[in-house]
Amino acid sequence: MPKITVLPHPELAPEGAELNVPAGTSICEALLDNGIEIEHACDMSCACTTCHCIVRKGFDSLNEVEECEDDLLDRAWGLEAQSRLSCQAIVATEDLTVEIPKYTINHAKENH
Repeated sequence: MPKITVLPHPELAPEGAELNVPAGTSICEALLDNGIEIEHACDMSCACTTCHCIVRKGFDSLNEVEECEDDLLDRAWGLEAQSRLSCQAIVATEDLTVEIPKYTINHAKENH
């Protein structure tokens, strides 16, 4: 079972985390299933950038970036070459190291 190492994030994972997840799971699902409440304003439908993450290790093992994700990534805060929308990045068999950016761009904040 692949392991996702989550680098420390001041709010979502202050100590970081190590998650064992089944192959075929999206990074977003893996985070949420393990109590790391990453934003996902579009309910994981590839319609926003709130679940943007940076894959520091294992990027090439993930599924290919689809056109809709590629178009949205251009709008993500802190975009890097190894950026993915965590709802679209599917874990294969290789271990990953993931960083959740400090900020997100959410034009539809809930509870306002």
